[in-house]
Amino acid sequence: MTHWLILPIVLPAMLAAFMVLSARYHLLIQRALSVAGTLGLLMLAVGLFWQASDGTVSLYQLGNWAAPFGIVLVADRLSTLMVLLTCVLAVPVLLYAIGSGWDNRGRHFHPLFQFQLMGILGAFLTGDAFNLFVFFEVLLIASYGLMIHAGGQRRLRAGTQYVLYNLLGSTLFLFALGTIYAETGTLNMADLAMRVATLDAGDGAGIRVAAVLLLLVFAVKAAILPLHFWLPASYAEAPAPVAALFAIMTKVGAYCIIRFYTLVFPPDLEITQGLFDVWLMPAALLTVTLGMAGVLGAKRADRMVAFSVIGSMGMLLAAVSVFTPAGISAALYYAIHSTFAAAALFMLIDVIRSRRGAADVAFVDAPPMTGGALVAGMFFVAAIAMTGLPPLSGFVGKLLILDAARSADLMWWVWATILGGSLIAVVGFSRAGSQIFWKAHQRAETPAEDAVAASAAPEGQGVLAMVSVGSLLALLVALTVAAGPVTRVLEATSAQLFDPERYLSIVLTTPGKEITDDHAEDTHGEANGSGYATDGQGADAAAAPEKDH
Repeated sequence: MTHWLILPIVLPAMLAAFMVLSARYHLLIQRALSVAGTLGLLMLAVGLFWQASDGTVSLYQLGNWAAPFGIVLVADRLSTLMVLLTCVLAVPVLLYAIGSGWDNRGRHFHPLFQFQLMGILGAFLTGDAFNLFVFFEVLLIASYGLMIHAGGQRRLRAGTQYVLYNLLGSTLFLFALGTIYAETGTLNMADLAMRVATLDAGDGAGIRVAAVLLLLVFAVKAAILPLHFWLPASYAEAPAPVAALFAIMTKVGAYCIIRFYTLVFPPDLEITQGLFDVWLMPAALLTVTLGMAGVLGAKRADRMVAFSVIGSMGMLLAAVSVFTPAGISAALYYAIHSTFAAAALFMLIDVIRSRRGAADVAFVDAPPMTGGALVAGMFFVAAIAMTGLPPLSGFVGKLLILDAARSADLMWWVWATILGGSLIAVVGFSRAGSQIFWKAHQRAETPAEDAVAASAAPEGQGVLAMVSVGSLLALLVALTVAAGPVTRVLEATSAQLFDPERYLSIVLTTPGKEITDDHAEDTHGEANGSGYATDGQGADAAAAPEKDH
């Protein structure tokens, strides 16, 4: 019996509530609790990932109520991978917020940060579509607060736009859930997969509509064209550590597409045949094109990075829409890479902003900044990674995507779009680096003017902030060096997704309290238990709790 699986949700929720109720006016206590809690989450994530690494599918039944009526959390290779990615990202982001003082420029940063983690981790772990909606709302409500942290008219306007778009997504999500429940009578993902698989193609119009609605919802979260409008302004105007944490938010949309369209609506399901070929692949390729065009056309560095996030999501979903094990594996590798690269760039842009004075991050002439060599070196590494130039992980990720796309009908379109988009991104980032760093030295030839401007510029971020950025760049280097082992892990993850029998068996056959016709509890459940971890050896194996972690 284990409660480890629910701790990534309970721990940040309790920390956030405690900080709001008992440490509202004590920033040092909030910082200490937030750092300790995030490090604790990281250790939990490592443990869960290690547990799932041998193919174990762990199940947690809240209140010991069995699926499909009970609320369940499920930890397989994919969900634990995403939980680990979130926690690894959260640590340097939180340290940057502390080191740069962003957490002290408004109220309740740390409680909102913890609530945000709770929502993201819950979305990755839930095995129920309605609770996925609930966790979406939790993370969105927290993100609304983080988005307008520190105030400002531009930030408030971007936050309002962000709220409106996400409310639209939430409304569509409710419509989709209502349609699914009306057609099948369940919202448990595993039970839903079993019921959808038995429907006749002629009776599946409602389910097809629901699949399209869900795809729209997840497309809003993933910022796929034409539902991307909320992202550039929202990410560019958000406080730097918030924008860096938001780098994982678009991956939640990609995760949901992978989860639903391998488990509930698999590629060979007749009811949803053609959905991905017709809609997802072209949308992904157009997203790459628009994102990279935005990188080239942006007049400010923060918007350039925001558009690069859109372009990277297009590349990721181009691999997903192939819907083969190789495609999903490539998409997961690129998701890890693009999360770290985007977060590092958002932080670096904030460092540049603090050191350029009135020039801010606009592509205009400005004098050299304090510590410009170090910042330029970091920007150079992050830009290489984001644009996909060798030798860093972006190059490896794009090679994997191009290789996976060889089995796609639109292979030449995929290759042309990704290679062309990468070239445009290189030009865009080169222009930014030249304007911000190279031209600054040319301007330094007018010493009188530079002396005035340099003296007006702020000191910049502290050591902790720079270490945080450096740690994300080190993760990109580590991802490149360990590309072989990482790819093998992701291939195993992808193989598990395309063989969901173990997942279905664990969720649907693990015993627990059940709702019967007379609403009596099933006697074979344990009255005081609430969680099981099973190694997924089939229905017989799942008939009793096997492991006590």
